[in-house]
Amino acid sequence: MIHRKLNILLVEDNENDIFLIKRQISKIVEEPVIETTDNLEDCKRLLLNFAPDVVLSDYNLPNCTGLDVLTTVQEFDDSIGFIFITGTINDEELAANTILNGASGYILKKNINNLSEKLEPLLKKLVINMTSKQELRSMIRQNKITVNKIYDYLDKMNSEDQAQKENINKIREAIGNFDIDRNDVE
Repeated sequence: MIHRKLNILLVEDNENDIFLIKRQISKIVEEPVIETTDNLEDCKRLLLNFAPDVVLSDYNLPNCTGLDVLTTVQEFDDSIGFIFITGTINDEELAANTILNGASGYILKKNINNLSEKLEPLLKKLVINMTSKQELRSMIRQNKITVNKIYDYLDKMNSEDQAQKENINKIREAIGNFDIDRNDVE
């Protein structure tokens, strides 16, 4: 069981499959928030306004393919997990292409009754990656804050001693070599 809120965008056109997939997700995610769509325009809107952690998509959709959805998601944010849940990918080459194009995995709809068993390890892996990225972002943010505090301290130093001025300039130059933008603090 995944014990955290998980925003899931489900791109699916079959109402029965939507119902079954949601039921299977509720078995493995304690707090799922699921939005559904069956087209690219709504997908783009939901990517922006809903901010999904993962996208689950069918391959054959009324106005596009799952690869179109995958491309749209990757163009928006390539760190969002993407899993195909489809009945279409019986062709091993096509299945391999979905993974090569960046999908985190795929599950055949013929396994929909035990979808939770197939989906749980994929979602757990995505959650672990999300958590580690959040920790990394937090560390980067803290480092940027620290560097900015050093810059502020150096700005406030008013030294009349030429040697100190040169040392302050050397410190500024060394900090600048880390290529950190002072205005890029989150």
